[in-house]
Amino acid sequence: MERSEAAVQPAPDPAWESLKDDELLTWRICDLGVRIEGSELEGRVNQLNDELAARGLAFRPACYLGDEWFSPAGVPAIAIPFYLAHPRLKALELRQMLEVEGGTPEWCQQLLRHECGHAIDHAYRLSSRDDWRRIFGSPEKEYSPETYQPRPYSKGFVRHLPNWYAQAHPDEDFAESFAVWLSMPPEEWRKQYRGWKALEKLEFVHSLMEEVKGKSPKVRHGRRISDASKLRRTLARHYAERRKLYAEEFPDFYDADLRVIFGNGDPNGESAARVMRKNRSALVGSIVRWTGQRKYTVDMLVRKFIQRCQQLGLTTPPPPDQARVSFELAAYLAALVTNYLHTGRFKRSV
Repeated sequence: MERSEAAVQPAPDPAWESLKDDELLTWRICDLGVRIEGSELEGRVNQLNDELAARGLAFRPACYLGDEWFSPAGVPAIAIPFYLAHPRLKALELRQMLEVEGGTPEWCQQLLRHECGHAIDHAYRLSSRDDWRRIFGSPEKEYSPETYQPRPYSKGFVRHLPNWYAQAHPDEDFAESFAVWLSMPPEEWRKQYRGWKALEKLEFVHSLMEEVKGKSPKVRHGRRISDASKLRRTLARHYAERRKLYAEEFPDFYDADLRVIFGNGDPNGESAARVMRKNRSALVGSIVRWTGQRKYTVDMLVRKFIQRCQQLGLTTPPPPDQARVSFELAAYLAALVTNYLHTGRFKRSV
């Protein structure tokens, strides 16, 4: 987005800002009237453009509000989730999905740089080049970002977004490499990735950007898919669809494993479900922090375990064993979530 010379006045408080969640959820996305200009996103898009200018690039991705983070296939543009354009919508997103993707300045900037990598690829059709494909692989490779099997210790890929996302697909590998290249001067990424095979990719990105500096994009326009200003579904439907997507493929819960963890329990002991419910927030937070999985997915898994513990009537053991139970339960859940990240399925082993 080009920076305007005139100062943009913030939009007046929208009519829906003070509504309760259940009332706000009845609104259609297109009727919210949110925009990048005048919101906190304007400064973040400007920062991205400043970073591109500092690297000598004339390219500026067209940024617009969509329903999630993405760059439309073949289009030199970036869709930014509409909820980031207003604090009230960020609060709703948090309560509906338990996290706000890109909700902090640092996280937002990371995602903007990543999506800019896709957008600049689309603008100059970089992935159609033979040398691009020699370095990153074929962009026609099957794309399954939810079920790729990363190698956590591989030095063939940069590390930028969580879950070793560069390993998801050649397109993501390039976008992540571009994001790292854009986020720091050459001497820093050369030092950080010295001895890594990923350095070859960064050097290739560097040479590509030097090549396109003085060239106009081959693609300048394209369809803005899922433009928030045209999305007629309600917020309630939007979140119902997202929850269905993120909560897919939960396992048949392992009754035998739960009985091993909690043992025979104590007939007079506290309900295992009640104990898990009291510690759910800390348990979910710890698993999310160390696995990088979406908070909503982990929370749904823990909720299912609480429900199953209640159905089985499990209780906690006497005090000496309660610490062991807490440790084993956390380790067991973390293993399930980690395996889900690597295989797309909840199971005991990869």
